[in-house]
Amino acid sequence: MIMQWLEKMSGTKWLGNGELWLDPEGNNADTYPCELMIKADSIHYVWTFEGEKKQGSFVFNDSGAVWVDSWHQQESVQCLNVPQAWGVFTLSYEYEVPNNPNWGWQSKLSERPDGTLVLQMTNITPWGEDGRAVRMVFTR
Repeated sequence: MIMQWLEKMSGTKWLGNGELWLDPEGNNADTYPCELMIKADSIHYVWTFEGEKKQGSFVFNDSGAVWVDSWHQQESVQCLNVPQAWGVFTLSYEYEVPNNPNWGWQSKLSERPDGTLVLQMTNITPWGEDGRAVRMVFTR
């Protein structure tokens, strides 16, 4: 399904605004401009943090996608498809936290009825609580 969607949307560029939640309660967000570029096998995004451009990508494969982000995840990691999830795609990744159980990270791309794209990322605690991390809303 994702590969068909990527092929259909390949070559498109999207502009938008993003939110980054860094406070532990998830109530205060830093905002920034962002871009999304879609290719036949991947999605690439650019965003700004403290005046510095950051970039990331999802390169899709049979089990999910390889994700890298110059701020969130500098070493590329394999993210797995989440079966039966709503949206264009939902991917999950588990990461180590020193002296704690592993935490989770979930990335999801949704297409709203008006054609707007929303890329969301959440941090998942070992006890299962989702915390807002990133939301980018794009239009063509």
